[in-house]
Amino acid sequence: MTLHVAPDAIEEAAKLLYIRALKILPDDIKQGFARISASETDATAQSILATMVENIGVAERTENLLCQDTGIPIFNVQIGRDVALDGWALKQALKRGTERATREHPLRSSVVHPITRRNEHTSCGAHVPVIHIDFVDQPEILRIEMIPKGSGSENGSFLQMLIPADGMAGVKRFVIDCAIKAGGKVCPPTIMGVGVGGTSDLCMNLAKVAATRPLGSRCADAEGAALEAALSEAVNSLGIGPQGLGGDSTAFAVHVEVAATHITMNPVAVNIQCHSARRASATFTPAGVEIGF
Repeated sequence: MTLHVAPDAIEEAAKLLYIRALKILPDDIKQGFARISASETDATAQSILATMVENIGVAERTENLLCQDTGIPIFNVQIGRDVALDGWALKQALKRGTERATREHPLRSSVVHPITRRNEHTSCGAHVPVIHIDFVDQPEILRIEMIPKGSGSENGSFLQMLIPADGMAGVKRFVIDCAIKAGGKVCPPTIMGVGVGGTSDLCMNLAKVAATRPLGSRCADAEGAALEAALSEAVNSLGIGPQGLGGDSTAFAVHVEVAATHITMNPVAVNIQCHSARRASATFTPAGVEIGF
C-alpha cells in the first residue's frame, strides 16, 4: 500500500500546528518545571519558577500565547517508505499554512527582510518557513513537526571550529563559556543543544535538533549521552538560574547530537531553547492524522 497525503491536508495541519505550538506547552516541559522547582534551593529562583508556571497556566486557560514572540517558523518533516507526495506541493502547503495561521488567528509576524527590515505580516519570507526533510524506515507515515523558534533563544547560537588536539576538554570549555555568555538573555531555564562533529552547517543543525528534542530523551550515541550528563551537571553548577537571577536551575538539560567529521577538525555548536520550549506535530498514517507534540 501507499500513503497519499493531499497538499490541502498538509496546509491545514501546518496552520493548526503553528497555533497549537504557540499556545500549549508540551507535557515534558511542564514535567521539567515540576522537577527543577522541587530541587531548586534559591528562594528567588523558586519564586521566578512559580511565576513561569503560572504564566503557562494562564496562557492555556485563556487560550492565549505562551510568549509574544511567535518566532521563526521551522518545520521538520519525516517521510517514511511508501509515501506518495509532491515535494514542491509540500513546501508550498507548509508556507500557505503558516501564512493562514498568521492572518486568520491572527499572530504577530516576527519575520522581516534582513536588509530592509520590511515585515510582510505573513511569518514568511525568503527561505522561511525553514523546512528540514529527512527519511525514516517506517512504512506509510508522514510526520510534520512545527517549532516556532524565538529570537531570544536563537540569539544564543554559537559555533567554534575546534581541532582534534582540543579534545573533549575543549568541547566542554566552549559549551560552558557559551552558557556564561548567554546568561539570562536566553530566558533560562533552557535546553542547551550541542552539536559535535560534521561540517560547520551540519554541526549547527545538530545543535538545533538537540535543543528541540523532548526532555528525557538521550543521545543515541553512548559517548554523546555521557557528554550530555557531564555538561548538564556543569551548566547547572554555574549559578545563572532562572532568568539569570541566580539559582540551581540554569538548564532543564543539555542535549547532544553527534556526526562523523573530518580527521583534522572537530566543530562544536550550541543552540539554546528558552523555557517556553514550544513544538507541535502531526503524524499522517493510513488511519488518519494524529496531532500531538
